[in-house]
Amino acid sequence: MRTIDLNCDMGESFGAYSLGMDAEVIKHITSANIACGWHAGDPLVMSRTVKMAADHGVGVGAHPGYPDLLGFGRRHLDCTADEIRTYVIYQIGALWGFCACHGVRMQHVKPHGSLYNTAAENETVATAVAEAIVAVDPNLRYIALAGSKGAFMTKVGEKVGLKVVYEAFPDRAYTPDGALVSRRLPGAVISEPSLVAERALKMAKEGKVTAIDGTEIELHVETLCVHGDNPTAVDLVKNIRRLLESEGIVVKPMSFGE
Repeated sequence: MRTIDLNCDMGESFGAYSLGMDAEVIKHITSANIACGWHAGDPLVMSRTVKMAADHGVGVGAHPGYPDLLGFGRRHLDCTADEIRTYVIYQIGALWGFCACHGVRMQHVKPHGSLYNTAAENETVATAVAEAIVAVDPNLRYIALAGSKGAFMTKVGEKVGLKVVYEAFPDRAYTPDGALVSRRLPGAVISEPSLVAERALKMAKEGKVTAIDGTEIELHVETLCVHGDNPTAVDLVKNIRRLLESEGIVVKPMSFGE
């Protein structure tokens, strides 16, 4: 029976600022990528989000990014490999502490924003992230972009002995070469619930996505991501899960059965 994980980027509120609809989204997903305080989030939010995930049986992963709170981690920073490795270890460790407090086993690490996109294009960055993960816990999964664009992440993850989990984005537009369309361009983020659900089904069932030029790209997909800051995030995850399950696809955490 076909299975798929449904994840969402969460815990992005901080201080007096509230972002996303985590309390509603958490009811419909199976894994949460929790911000670690550098691109978003803060200690109170991290703790609260880990507990909320545990209460709903949702798998927990760290979502480390560049130290770029003002830019939400979506701007590229010119960091050395050692800096990236150390930054990622620091952020995993911060969330790890809250997981320990709430009796949760961390299941994965997914780079955020520009760090994720750079890792998909740059083997040095992909290696630094993978080395950081394995240094903390070699049992953690390394979330990589599905398709040919995730080749660097896959290569280095497997080289250091990590299990790589392939991710696709039904609420994001794709270029013909398999990259995500820049958020600076119109149409990069897709918010219409029925369209996003159909894209998710195509990814899960056929292993394909339609790019902006109409061509079809093949993807091996194991987890689907919906962005928590998408204004229709709640409707997106509801519709995706309902449609997948109606087609006989089991939606469960990536660590299920361990």
